[in-house]
Amino acid sequence: MSRYRPPRKRGSPYITPEGEQALREELHQLWKVERPVVTQTVHEAAKNGDRSENGDYIYGKRRLREIDSRVRFLNKRLDELNVVDRAPQDTSKVYFGAWVTLEAEDGSEKTWRIVGPDEFDLALDKLSMDSPMARALLGKRCDDEVTVNSPSGEQLYHIVDIHYSP
Repeated sequence: MSRYRPPRKRGSPYITPEGEQALREELHQLWKVERPVVTQTVHEAAKNGDRSENGDYIYGKRRLREIDSRVRFLNKRLDELNVVDRAPQDTSKVYFGAWVTLEAEDGSEKTWRIVGPDEFDLALDKLSMDSPMARALLGKRCDDEVTVNSPSGEQLYHIVDIHYSP
């Protein structure tokens, strides 16, 4: 059986300035802080002789591969990203970077920020622009109704507010 996996579809190339800064900090942490420590651990473990039974060596080499893979990904991704650092001209519509307050059918309200796929975090109310919810919201105005297809069925939302400052 082959281990081949088809390449993942690339996400949208947009990111907020905060998201870009977070990716750059992660790259710095991996390359300048974590990798030298792991490299030194592997170097010391290699001195101990038999590498086939040396846990520090085996797991250190595995961690180095993980770090190098993530560093390659971050370098390529940062080169192709477009930082969106200003609001659109028409702020009455939902675009990238907008804070959107939605009212569900049961009357509950939730505010989401539309961000790039590299920085989404549902716990922080950041919604990827490639998600079904965000795709349904893009281009809509206040007081529009939005239908979102979800695994539990269609859900209807009402756009209560749109703004572009945090």
